[in-house]
Amino acid sequence: MNQVRNTPLKLPFLKDNVLLTIDTSGSGLNRRGYRLAQGEAPIKETLAASLIRLANWKGDTPLIDPFCGSGTIAIEACLIAQNIAPGFNREFVSEQWNIMPANIYDDYRDEADKMADYDKEIEVYASDIDPEMVEIAKRNAEEVGLSDIIKFSVKDVNTLTIDTEEPVALIGNPPYGERIGDREEVEEMYRYIGKLMKQHPFLSTYILTSNKEFEYLVDRKATKRRKLFNGYIECTYYQYWGKKTERKTIEN
Repeated sequence: MNQVRNTPLKLPFLKDNVLLTIDTSGSGLNRRGYRLAQGEAPIKETLAASLIRLANWKGDTPLIDPFCGSGTIAIEACLIAQNIAPGFNREFVSEQWNIMPANIYDDYRDEADKMADYDKEIEVYASDIDPEMVEIAKRNAEEVGLSDIIKFSVKDVNTLTIDTEEPVALIGNPPYGERIGDREEVEEMYRYIGKLMKQHPFLSTYILTSNKEFEYLVDRKATKRRKLFNGYIECTYYQYWGKKTERKTIEN
């Protein structure tokens, strides 16, 4: 075992059986290595990435997260759009093992680095009503090298405006309103999202929430609904597809 020193061993039991396993990663794989700080109920990086993938957002339209919290959705969106490998910034316990081939992790990182498209131009806007959370999000974005790409601001979602007639994606994990004191405020927020969708037919909206009244509050049935879990909370990912711009035909 001296070849895998400082490595946690795990002993899961199932009835009369026990399995000895060696932890090769250290911290969970959902931890990318860029989150220096977070709020009370942060969304996991893996779930945030899933929301981006399910929205089929690849960086070809502007993206807005008006409930950015510690910036996880905006950061994961940039990583996906620029094809930056998940966990590129983190380290793994097994890197210290003597039995691992020399430089194998560096070789894989070099390969991933060559596949990334750091010069791809993308528009990502992230805002939150809490100034402290916006500062945390900025620090996290700086840690992963995205502070020049993501445009952060302190903003109440009820003042959000969209000044374009082009396609835009809004992806967010808003408060769910599970506490009685927050319910009225959250419902007002959801109604405003519904108004935005009516005002901007080219806006595609993707919202993760456990609130069963979401479609009623935005006054619109979702194009698609997906059941997901945010930790132990059962949620629905409401997907509203905006209109696509018509392609211009060239007459000969």
